[in-house]
Amino acid sequence: MNTEKIKVHFTDNDLIAPTNPVEVNLIGAGGTGSKVLTALIEMNHSLISFRHAGLQVRLWDDDIVTEPNLGRQRFADCEVGLHKSVALINRANRWSGTNWKAETERFRKDALGRLPEHTDASIYISCVDDVAARFGIADILKCNHNRSFCNQPKYWIEFGNSQYTGQVMLSTVGRIRQPKSDKYETVDNLPFVTDEFGELLKQSEATDDTPSCSLAEALEKQDL
Repeated sequence: MNTEKIKVHFTDNDLIAPTNPVEVNLIGAGGTGSKVLTALIEMNHSLISFRHAGLQVRLWDDDIVTEPNLGRQRFADCEVGLHKSVALINRANRWSGTNWKAETERFRKDALGRLPEHTDASIYISCVDDVAARFGIADILKCNHNRSFCNQPKYWIEFGNSQYTGQVMLSTVGRIRQPKSDKYETVDNLPFVTDEFGELLKQSEATDDTPSCSLAEALEKQDL
């Protein structure tokens, strides 16, 4: 008889029943990030309807909307030339009445090794397209997770994709205290993508990341 327990991770209770909106840092406002932001708008509306405090999102991206972005990223012709983060956050706030924030810079340490401002958040979601950015985010989270404050980092959700496939990985930032369970084997730590698949990420660095000159060229590199 197999008596092995199913492994389960229970979400940190501070996110289930928070007093204030859950702070979220969304990193990247391109093809994936623009769609994730739309999902966060819908999730926020649904959470509030269940008397949850909802979400407070800060979107990080230093890129500008260009013609090849139209069609596979959630931007309109009238937004060409605008910062991606500003265009998306303004639209989100007008639609949902939120006060979410846009950052027109990359989420990374400065030249002196200092953490970027406004990094206090419980959830980090990365939708970036280069390996160095992923390792940079991991480094920042490892620096932050031992600090004691209300918005201490708890989870990192990493989105990635190749030409035809996509994947997502959930990690804990440090260990999340788990309840005692007779039914399940509780897991308090979920590894970072950079620790679990670090070598695979480094091997993928050789892929072509030059900007596309048209939507057709962009779709040849990465389909919808």
